[in-house]
Amino acid sequence: MKVSKPQVFQFKQFEVDQANCGMKINTDGVLLGALIKPDYPETVLDIGTGTGVIALMLAQRFPAAKVDAVEIDAHAAETAFANFSSSPFAERLRLCAGSFQDYLRKDLPVKYDLIVSNPPFFLNSIKNADLRKQTARHTDHTFFTDLMELAAESLSANGALSLILPPATVQVAVFNAREAGLFLLNELDISSFPSMAPHRKIVTFGRSSNTAFSTGSFAIYECEKHYSQQYRETLKDFFTIF
Repeated sequence: MKVSKPQVFQFKQFEVDQANCGMKINTDGVLLGALIKPDYPETVLDIGTGTGVIALMLAQRFPAAKVDAVEIDAHAAETAFANFSSSPFAERLRLCAGSFQDYLRKDLPVKYDLIVSNPPFFLNSIKNADLRKQTARHTDHTFFTDLMELAAESLSANGALSLILPPATVQVAVFNAREAGLFLLNELDISSFPSMAPHRKIVTFGRSSNTAFSTGSFAIYECEKHYSQQYRETLKDFFTIF
């Protein structure tokens, strides 16, 4: 029997060590990694990769894709690098330690077909006393200004930017996206139960204002302590419990 190391989350095709990461693996991240539906991207960027879980999931989903990841927290970047190196997709994963602003302002040789982020989204809220959790969870409006402007410059012609956000933060992102020349293409409501209001939204932006806007809904549980069929189907290729 394989004994798991402390703080190691075992997926079907890879494992993720969460040590030294301010933000641990959470439902938001795995749903973003599993639910976005780009057209087989060849180049992917994960902004604020944390443990690296979203980048690893996308590397598994898209075997032809090269996946870059940026992480500003030095300890988390070290952990993500180790997780990438020990995965079956190591040759297609690259970790850059630093801010996404510094990274995207370089003269990059690549445009990205897909940019994803599970960003800090508590706007103008009480800050967490833990500085590393604060970096992972809290932001201000300039974050989205920078994110949208730099993503717009870094996407390929048909590229997409996908984020997971609380509903209250979506309009901030939509406003900044429009200012940068990006348009909301898809909005997926995520709720705990089918009868509940969404607590998160996965929003996808692109360059074209002529693409038909689409919406959808996703429930994590069908009833107390029982995952929905949607959730099971979505994560069956990743989670060992399914």
